[in-house]
Amino acid sequence: MIKQLGKVFLNLLFRQKQPLSRKYRELITAFCVAVCILVLRSFGLLQSLEWAALDQFFRLRPDELLENHITIVAIDEASLRQLNSWPITDKAIASVLEKLKVHKPRAIGLNIYRDLPVEPGHEKLIEAYKSTPNLVGVELLGHNKNTIVSAPRELSDRHQVGFNNVVLDGDGKIRRSLLYWHDVDRKLHESLALKLALLYLKNEGITPKQTASNQKYFQLGKAVFHPFEPNHGGYVEADARGYQILSNFPKPACKNLQVESCPFRQVSLIDVLANRVPKDWISDSIVLIGSTAPSLPDDVLIPYSSRLMGTVQPVAGIQLQAYFISEFIAAALEGRPLLKVWSDEIECLWIFAWAYLGVATRRRIQRPSISGLSIVFCCLLLSGYAYVAFLDGWWIPIFPGLLTFCGSAVVLTYQLAHIQEELKRSKDFLGQVINTIPDPIFVKNEKHQWIVLNEAYCQFIGYPKTMLIEKSDYDFFPKHEADVFRRQDNQVLWSQKPQEHEEEFTNAVGKTYLIATKRSLHKDAAGNFYLVGVIRDITQRKLMEEQLKDTAAKLSQSNTELSQSNDELKRKEDQMRYLAYHDPLTGLPNRKYFAEQLHESLEWARSNNLLLVLLFIDLDGFKQVNDSLGHEIGDRVLVTIAQRLNNSLRGTDTVSRLGGDEFTVILRAISNIKVVARVAEKILKTITEPIVFDKHTTRLSASIGISIYPINSHDCETLIKQADIAMYCAKHLGKNRYEFA
Repeated sequence: MIKQLGKVFLNLLFRQKQPLSRKYRELITAFCVAVCILVLRSFGLLQSLEWAALDQFFRLRPDELLENHITIVAIDEASLRQLNSWPITDKAIASVLEKLKVHKPRAIGLNIYRDLPVEPGHEKLIEAYKSTPNLVGVELLGHNKNTIVSAPRELSDRHQVGFNNVVLDGDGKIRRSLLYWHDVDRKLHESLALKLALLYLKNEGITPKQTASNQKYFQLGKAVFHPFEPNHGGYVEADARGYQILSNFPKPACKNLQVESCPFRQVSLIDVLANRVPKDWISDSIVLIGSTAPSLPDDVLIPYSSRLMGTVQPVAGIQLQAYFISEFIAAALEGRPLLKVWSDEIECLWIFAWAYLGVATRRRIQRPSISGLSIVFCCLLLSGYAYVAFLDGWWIPIFPGLLTFCGSAVVLTYQLAHIQEELKRSKDFLGQVINTIPDPIFVKNEKHQWIVLNEAYCQFIGYPKTMLIEKSDYDFFPKHEADVFRRQDNQVLWSQKPQEHEEEFTNAVGKTYLIATKRSLHKDAAGNFYLVGVIRDITQRKLMEEQLKDTAAKLSQSNTELSQSNDELKRKEDQMRYLAYHDPLTGLPNRKYFAEQLHESLEWARSNNLLLVLLFIDLDGFKQVNDSLGHEIGDRVLVTIAQRLNNSLRGTDTVSRLGGDEFTVILRAISNIKVVARVAEKILKTITEPIVFDKHTTRLSASIGISIYPINSHDCETLIKQADIAMYCAKHLGKNRYEFA
């Protein structure tokens, strides 16, 4: 798309310049600025800014009152000190699972890698695996064996495993959720968050299914998960492998002041082991078990991690999974919007619209202070609209719109300043020049207002210059005269060509003159167009012309009879010339006309360094037609052949009849020999078509000889001789064919 926009940009840049193009200055300026911003965006130069704006929207969004579906069992520093072990033993994990099962959670997510036994208690943990059908373990997918962390075999065999791989952006933050992934064996894997959300929603009667509109998307309850594409939102050529979505991270409201409980319910592992957890926190909920201890670095950055003052507050990996799960469940049950983006086409139109709004705002608001406030207001309006759209689940690019809006306004400001400076300079220059000319001269702008007048024009019209400047013809002339002036001005503005026209001119005292006005269009370096008119008084000349017309009318009457006799002589002369140069039967040029045309065509081809081709055509079997059907039918056959030859060739080619059944064709300005062959084949095909007269059907063919200047000869006689020899060669080789000399 960027390449196509670039081509349109070049077409506009190098288009024919017309005086009315100033009316399109805003559109052209907006288009060029928008193309530049799109090019910058295509190189990813605005990607980091868009990420930062999106993060700010996340931080500014109001708190959400979401259902408490999730409880985090945190392996914190206190738990590590009391258990006095890392990794945590299988026995401790088995004990936690047994205590949680008592309260009947809907799903349990174990976000702890456990591909190897950690004694003591491994057998007990295996039994806990087998007795907990709603338990989901975790695995880490990779591109090779060295980067893969497998889940316990007891959970893998029961398909109770989800991966916790994340997708990092260039700034190290997570803004996307990875739902599905194919490993090196093309086996499909589900993420831990999605698998736990599906277990929870299964009790609500919600299962994933494909959408009716697009079988590649899947629907979960009220939500349709649109897969992430490389250029979605502010991204440019991002990694879109697997089934990813843009995450619309929820912002649950904190119900107490304990930092560790925000934004999700959180209890310590030792509290679970000591039975100090409220039953309603576990029952019918999703329980996530994972590390939050600072000594076990599992922190990630999400949009909520950064603050305006520069502080960074990462979240634990187990909390990230809680964000994902909460987003999936809220979207499926409550229809909470997922993050969506516009198509590339709509985003381009959006950017172009703001570019045009920038130039339109600057054009219509001339005062710099008010114009600056308007630009600030529009920037705030754009940001506010993008924020409101974000709250509804749409990620709209901000910086391309802001940059095109401000950039187009700045460019137009420079253009306007340049135009005004050049306008002042041009007016001063024109005023100095035209005052030295004795003829009345006026200069108008595109609004048909006088901007420069010389003293001769002011004296001619009878008004002072101060009264005329920035006024139009309708302010001082009768309407019928002003209409003529306006019409003639418009013709010059549209055609850009000088024109001279005779008009009536009534001055300040009511005296009417006949004038001849020559108008021409001029343009300065800034593109300002000026209509310059030079006036000549032709009143006396017109009076003399009227007197001459009367005298001429009398002379014309006396010469009418002489003119009629001259016309008759000319008609007879034309008729005799036609008979001398044309065949009386077919109406084609005869041998004499052919010889003159061949000589002229050869000279023209020689001076223009082009090919000239001569075709010599002789009909095959024409004598038999005359002998069997009579000369009358033979003559009709020749007339038909002549018509077919004329119809099958260009208007610049010459077809002649030399006599009998011999014809010639002169082909001018031929590019190559292949074209000659195609023309010869066309002639043969045309001649061989059946000729029907009354009840007689006749079929003829032809033999064609071809000679070419300068390949075969440089003079007319040799060209004719070579074509004639080639024609006889075609006859000897079987007729109905053509041969080159």
